[in-house]
Amino acid sequence: MEKKGMIQEFKNFIMRGNVLDMAVGVIIAGAFGKITTSLVNDLLMPFISFIFGSRDMSALNVIIRAAETDAEGNVVKEAITLGFGTFVATIIDFILVALVVFLIVKSFNKARDKAEAKKKAEEEAAKAAAEAAAAAEAAANPPAPTTEELLAEIRDLLAKK
Repeated sequence: MEKKGMIQEFKNFIMRGNVLDMAVGVIIAGAFGKITTSLVNDLLMPFISFIFGSRDMSALNVIIRAAETDAEGNVVKEAITLGFGTFVATIIDFILVALVVFLIVKSFNKARDKAEAKKKAEEEAAKAAAEAAAAAEAAANPPAPTTEELLAEIRDLLAKK
């Protein structure tokens, strides 16, 4: 019975709107990552490679130690290189993703601020209309005199007679 309850609880967790929204976001983010990687590798990096004089940015390396080979041409010690071309491509990819996320968040915040301002203006207009209606009703229907006011008026009338 406990196993069935846990399965039902897991099913309820998965079917929540927030989890589904998150899953959609992860899928879209994966696709967006592929788009930005292609943008960097296929459109931007060729220009940067042209500037550095290399056809492939991943081939732009600084050799710290050259590979050592024996007389037969077999590698005895591997070369040690710093692959700054790949690092530059990764940094550009990150900057593009960060820029797009920033623009999305900025536009979302701007839209939310506009919606809040509109809601606030509607609330203020409704409040002003309610106050105007209350003032108009008060002018049309003066408040009924209190018991003390009626007794004072009767006393004054009796005093005049």
